[in-house]
Amino acid sequence: MEQCACVERELEKVLHRFVMYGHQSEERLDELLRSVCELRGQLVTFGVQDADLSVLSQTMAQCCKNIKETVQLLASRHKDIHGSVSKVGKAIDRNFDAEVSAVVAETVWDSPERQKYLSETIVEHLYRQGMLSVAEDLCQESGVVIDMSMKQPFLELNRILEALRMQDLRPALEWAVTNRQRLLDLNSTLEFKLHRLYFISLLNGGITNQLEALQYARHFQPFASQHQRDIQILMGSLVYLRHGIENSPYRSLLETNQWAEICNSFTRDACSLLGLSVESPLSVSFASGCMALPVLMNIKQVIEQRQCSGVWTHKDELPIEIDLGKKCWYHSVFACPILRQQTSESNPPMKLICGHVISRDALNKLTNAGKLKCPYCPMEQNPSDAKQIFF
Repeated sequence: MEQCACVERELEKVLHRFVMYGHQSEERLDELLRSVCELRGQLVTFGVQDADLSVLSQTMAQCCKNIKETVQLLASRHKDIHGSVSKVGKAIDRNFDAEVSAVVAETVWDSPERQKYLSETIVEHLYRQGMLSVAEDLCQESGVVIDMSMKQPFLELNRILEALRMQDLRPALEWAVTNRQRLLDLNSTLEFKLHRLYFISLLNGGITNQLEALQYARHFQPFASQHQRDIQILMGSLVYLRHGIENSPYRSLLETNQWAEICNSFTRDACSLLGLSVESPLSVSFASGCMALPVLMNIKQVIEQRQCSGVWTHKDELPIEIDLGKKCWYHSVFACPILRQQTSESNPPMKLICGHVISRDALNKLTNAGKLKCPYCPMEQNPSDAKQIFF
């Protein structure tokens, strides 16, 4: 990500120079325009007399000189911007490798089935982002058929999120009430948070909303046992309504970041009910690829320099383990302690009678004359007694 930051800094410099160039150009051109308009006004007012020709000639020459100097100055500054733009290209070349095919499986998207999966993933991402028209165009051009039952949840999700961004809680409250039992099964506090935020929005209206706020407080009754302390704070704030909540000990209730938090909470719980991940699979894959690509390029370069190309012979596996951080841990991973390779469907983990676990490839390599001796303890056993482990 450091490479992206370097390019972004160069890009910000270019954008800043473009803005400054635009402002300076407008100022100089406006100044020239005023000067030309004044000269034209003088000619119209006083006319041209024989005695004034020399003065008029000097004035016109000075005006043309100013125009020429301004054009030259703007052209010079424009050339300087070209230099800054070229620096962005150099920064991209310096921080990114243009040729990445060496670490990419050439036939990964050759099969129609995989192309279909990729198109569906992109369409789902576009639905998540609310770009419905773009998703529809992609479906038509790629021939992907998306069932309405898959599309409808995203339409509703985006409609509610758009309303929340406009600080309209009603669609979200209606959805939460409709799915109340399912949210309770998830131990979700979304409905209470929505009612709490609506109550706070009434407090923002001042003393004129006092009666409405008191009446709305009845919505807190189902949550009294779990959120008693929060409800007490909300009701206590009513005492300071006349003087303004912003001038009271309860001013923290008016923090603006609550709207961003409620959007995140709604997205998380709604995705859980729909059986979807909170983040788009395409975004996660892209971010993981950005983190892994520099490491893969480096290891590929080392392999070529040391002339040991046999280390990376399979396109479906990596030669080294790449740490993407805990954020990208989605399932358990087992690495064979003998071969030091991550297990897979074709090479699953196998549990020996003694309790130790190794990969199937390691088991086959350790088998000698139909017998297997555990590499961690002296127990001899029959390889057929080993059992596959499922995480």
